[in-house]
Amino acid sequence: MTSSPIDRAADTFAAELAQWRLDRAMTKKQLAARMGFDPSYISHVEGRRHRPTEDFARRAEAVLGAGGAIWQRYQEYDELRHSRTSTPPRDPPVPEQWMPPGTGLIVEQEVATLAYRDGYYHCTIRRALYNAGTDPVTRYLVRVAVDRYPDDPDRSNRHHREHPLTFVELDLHAFCGTPGHQEPMQWRKKHDRDAFKEVWLLFENADGRFPLYPGQRTSIEYTYRVGQEKWGQWFQRAVRLPTRQLTVRLDFPEAFDPQVWGVETSLSAEDAPLRTPVRRQRVNGRSVLEWSTDAPLLNARYRLEWRFRSGPPTHASGQTGSPAEPEPRPEPRASERMRAIGIVQRGAEMLRQQVQPFELPADEAVALDTVARLRAMLARLDELHPFGKGVGLAAPQIGLPWAAALVRPPEPGAEALVLLNPRVVDASVETDDQYEGCLSYFDVRGLVPRPLRIDVEHSRFDGGRVITSFERAMARLVAHEIDHLEGRLYVDRMAPGTSLVPVEEYRDSGRPWVY
Repeated sequence: MTSSPIDRAADTFAAELAQWRLDRAMTKKQLAARMGFDPSYISHVEGRRHRPTEDFARRAEAVLGAGGAIWQRYQEYDELRHSRTSTPPRDPPVPEQWMPPGTGLIVEQEVATLAYRDGYYHCTIRRALYNAGTDPVTRYLVRVAVDRYPDDPDRSNRHHREHPLTFVELDLHAFCGTPGHQEPMQWRKKHDRDAFKEVWLLFENADGRFPLYPGQRTSIEYTYRVGQEKWGQWFQRAVRLPTRQLTVRLDFPEAFDPQVWGVETSLSAEDAPLRTPVRRQRVNGRSVLEWSTDAPLLNARYRLEWRFRSGPPTHASGQTGSPAEPEPRPEPRASERMRAIGIVQRGAEMLRQQVQPFELPADEAVALDTVARLRAMLARLDELHPFGKGVGLAAPQIGLPWAAALVRPPEPGAEALVLLNPRVVDASVETDDQYEGCLSYFDVRGLVPRPLRIDVEHSRFDGGRVITSFERAMARLVAHEIDHLEGRLYVDRMAPGTSLVPVEEYRDSGRPWVY
């Protein structure tokens, strides 16, 4: 018997749902719990025994973060279903901005504009917000990061140490509300580093407080500026909250003849060109270049880069001069090779955050998927570098926020040890100092003191806990990876005044530690 177009559309929806559930490493029970459905209902939809409803499709799209794919399949099915009748019986209405229980702030629209004027880059971010949660929102975290030489991390770090970004020069201002009815927002520092600032925008000012209550909407706008001597030729937006629509806009003097291109990355994919072109308009002697996307993926990053073909090049001093011949591109540094295959590099906020522990055995599927991704990355690393001291890799280093790491001993042919939810429960008083490297800043080595023995409690996939004792090299490797899961780097453990050694000057690369 031949199936109808409606049946085929429902089957396509079910297949899309199942694929996204598997991609997110979720069981039917886990998905049902987050959507607010009985697990049997998920099974019935995927098994083609139940047809999807609008409410079900909205919830599945929101929970799985499918970038609109699940919702599109539902709309295709729904259009066919209702094309048969002139007055279709619609599903019961759902709230316009429905989100799963526990969802907090939603960005309904973001417009990010970067304009170059008089030697400064002026940034304006506008966000339309909706509180889909259950608690009032009283503050909003914003980040400002600069990277003068993104292709040369060492040079960029030196430059920003010598010329740190300051709050005074940022001249940060923030407002809340609609045009004509805006309230100034006070702000409070969270992090203050040479090339990175974080501040809380407060839903309050000297005249009072104006929290964003559940079910309410508002808009915020904040502006800042950075001198051309500190801002590299790139502008990136990171999607840290569920976002419905994102627009990135560059506004440059037309006389500079800007050439612009863009890349996007996600937790599961390397850099790739933007899927749609950047549009250009000429307005009053300026080139306005704009790119937009609907339903950007959570944790994705969208980055526009450019060069001025006729504009004055900017030197480290901030001075301008005649265009110079381009310098020959050097061989990729070790850190660039690591970045290219997807290793998160030093300076990324993920490396400074504590990870999320697994709830085992409930999270077994997520844990298995995380370990599989770590193994795949370890195989790629082996193609790039010999690891004579052994090697470790933690989930945050590949952009995953879970408490998982692999540690492979230095012996040839040794299998990698899987560590889930590890924590050090005992350590020897005896320590030694050895040089360590890190895949997240592989251009240098640092002398790090570590205990010669550690006892580590860690989980099995079935939820059982075991304690394993490690000594010498394995103790060092395991401790290094546990540090990553706790948001630490080995430089945090180096003795004060100890300098990092460039890898070119380090003579024991590829050789085991000596005890």
